[in-house]
Amino acid sequence: MIDFSIQRYAFLALAAAALFGASTPLAKLLLESVSPVVLAGLLYLGSGLGLGLLRLARGPDSHQREAPLAARDWLWLAGAILAGGVVAPVLLLWGLAGSGAAEASLLLNFEGVMTALVAAAVFREAVGARVGLAALVMLAGGTVLAYDPAAPLAFSPQSLAIVGACFCWALDNNLTRKIAGADPAVIALIKGLAAGGFNLALGLALGATLPAIAVAAGALALGFFSYGVSLVLFIHALRHLGAARTGAHFSTAPFIGAALAVPLLGEPVTAGLGAATVLMTIATWLVLTESHRHEHEHGYLVHNHHHVHDEHHQHVHRDGEGSEPHAHEHAHEPMRHAHPHVPDLHHRHEH
Repeated sequence: MIDFSIQRYAFLALAAAALFGASTPLAKLLLESVSPVVLAGLLYLGSGLGLGLLRLARGPDSHQREAPLAARDWLWLAGAILAGGVVAPVLLLWGLAGSGAAEASLLLNFEGVMTALVAAAVFREAVGARVGLAALVMLAGGTVLAYDPAAPLAFSPQSLAIVGACFCWALDNNLTRKIAGADPAVIALIKGLAAGGFNLALGLALGATLPAIAVAAGALALGFFSYGVSLVLFIHALRHLGAARTGAHFSTAPFIGAALAVPLLGEPVTAGLGAATVLMTIATWLVLTESHRHEHEHGYLVHNHHHVHDEHHQHVHRDGEGSEPHAHEHAHEPMRHAHPHVPDLHHRHEH
């Protein structure tokens, strides 16, 4: 049975996966007119520029419901941009240059499992057997989807580079989780502009050229939705679910892209797509029906994030803090209780 009071945020991760997955067949159409590196730069820039314009259009008063980035957050953000926006694309591109597309598609499925492993081993996030099993089922689904018997895996530096790219994106996911209490739109805006600028400069330095205005505009628009809006939803999910569970749900993105390629690109419905559908459904069900309850203790905590007055927020409000939901610095007094929970901003305790 799904506990929608907790798992409703999973649908944000699934929506993020749907938007990102949709970019695959659409970007494939754009690749006929632009190089892969320049396209990556335009997609990321579309994310940052689109979110920036949206922020300006909404005016300054609309941002009071989300917390600003704190001084300590910038190091985490810089690490996320470096890992996911700079190092990962370079490793992926170098790996792609010496490997086949089918091999790369298989290896890229490791990102979800690596996100869970990094969350548990490095950041001490609670990742139970059920979530771990779901990540493995997701991996199996992605493997079935991308498997090509004519292109067997080969151990090579290029294949290691692609796996390294997956590790960098897993690290990016976990580093972003550390700052998920801040405004997701601002985080996505900064990541988009930084990664977009780097990838576009890299592409031009490698000898590629800018595409026609219509193609560039299409790439920027696609980047706004599939990278920008998708990342905002992903960060919201990170805030409430933690990195492992959000990463597991986001692993449905390749399947969504493959499903959309059927009507958009005329791709055939294959047995692999059917098997992947079953496996992805099972994995999603495993995470959505997870129930984790035990007595736990909250230590004294001071932080700033979007919130309402609920069981975990019983602080006194001052004048000028606005109506709920809102964001302001507040303190949590120590308390001990038991209720169903996931590793959100208030439940990152040791197990």
